[in-house]
Order: sequence, then structure tokens, then C-alpha cells
Amino acid sequence: MSTTVHPTAVIEAGAVLHDGVYVGPFCHVGPNAELGEGTRLISHASVRGTTRLGKECVLHPHAAVGGVPQVLGVEESPDSRLEIGDNCVFREYATAHTGWPKTGGLTTVGTGCFVMIGAHIAHDCHIGNNVVMANNVSLAGHIHVGDNVWFGGLAAVHQFSRIGRNAFIGGGAIVVEDVIPFGSVVGNHAKLAGLNMVGLKRRGFSKADLHQIRAAYKAVFEGEGFFKDRLESAATAFEGQALAMELIDFIREGGDRPICKPG
Repeated sequence: MSTTVHPTAVIEAGAVLHDGVYVGPFCHVGPNAELGEGTRLISHASVRGTTRLGKECVLHPHAAVGGVPQVLGVEESPDSRLEIGDNCVFREYATAHTGWPKTGGLTTVGTGCFVMIGAHIAHDCHIGNNVVMANNVSLAGHIHVGDNVWFGGLAAVHQFSRIGRNAFIGGGAIVVEDVIPFGSVVGNHAKLAGLNMVGLKRRGFSKADLHQIRAAYKAVFEGEGFFKDRLESAATAFEGQALAMELIDFIREGGDRPICKPG
């Protein structure tokens, strides 16, 4: 496959373009960027910093990846990196920044992610596979997002938060606490509204899987007594049941933010 670069595009010396790359009109590719096989920059897109895009990615007009972290006084550095997996799409004006060297220096985006208009991935975020971010979703720094998470439009997430896999973040939600795997949160500030049953069914979870997840959810978030006591009782009751323990262990592992609970 041949690589195609429009005559109005700027490709700086040192940039690596693999087979089949297309760079459209008025795009800019910096000297430390690498574009994987078959990746396409449609027009006016920018790839800066020490940034690697995987195969078959698409950047729509005015998408900008690899920008310097939005931290006062931080300048572009080879120790500030961004890695994006295969088959990711960044729609118009979507952005993803490189990591802050002081705190690890690496931002990662998994495979098959779809980042819609105006959405933002800040420095040192680690985004799983098949994550969908609708228009104008904003992720602050140091956020961990599991696989198959869906963000509704205009949702915003506080720095250092964790979002478990297969969770759903409702449109306009302001998330300031960790969201359990399989959970669904809504509101400002966001509260846990139950489980993401629609998403789980669409992804092929069996009835037995759903029953296990639902039972663990009820054991932890409903019933008598203190939350910490219910959590430990659930850990004993569901030992060896992988999906239930994924939910329970996510909470037990803890993080910099508290767990988002029902209102």
C-alpha cells in the first residue's frame, strides 16, 4: 500500500508514516509522531509530541492528538508520550494529550475507541478498548477507564477517578467518584442508578452472568448494616465467581476517589 500526503500537509523530519497512511489537506505531523499502517488524517488534523497511532485510525478535521498536558509550566518533552491503539476514531475537535513526565509521562488509548466531537482525554489517562465518548465528554488527568465503557454527551469526570469496565456514564453526568464495573451512573453529582443491563445484554452476557452480577450488586449496595460489612460478607459469599468478584474487588482495591453509590 502506498502512502499519500497532500501537498498542503506539513510532515516534519523524523515523523514515521507506515504503509497506506493518508495525510489530507492542511494536516500537521510532528517530528516524533508515528502513524500506523492505513491510518488516515482527513484534513486539518494535528499529531504532535511523542505520539504513536496504531493501524487504521482516523482523525477527522481539526482533531488534535499529542498536545502538551494542560499543566502550568509544562513544556513538550520526549518523556511526555501518547499511545493510541488500532482502529480508533477521533471526530472533529477531539483531543488527547501526552502524559506529564512528573507522574509517569504516558497517556494510553486502547483499540477500537470512538471519540466524538469535542471530547477530551487529558494527560496520564489510561483508556481501555472499545470505549465510546460522545460529544464534549471531558476526562481530567489520571483517569482509568475499563473496556467497553460508554459516556453520554457532556459527561465530565474528576481527575484520578476509576471507571470499571462495561459501565455506562449518563449524558451530562458529573462524576466525582469511582464507578463500579457494570454500573450505570447519572446526575450532577453523579449517583449510581443501578447496573448497565442494556449494555451487558448487547455485549452477550448470559442470563447466568447477569444474575451473578445483579446478586453481587444487591449484596453490596442493599440490605442492612454498614457498607464495609456488606462488602466483606459479599466477598465471602461470592468467592470464586469471577464477575461478582470483579465488582467486589474493584471496590476493595480502592483508589484516590470514593465509590459512587446510589442516591
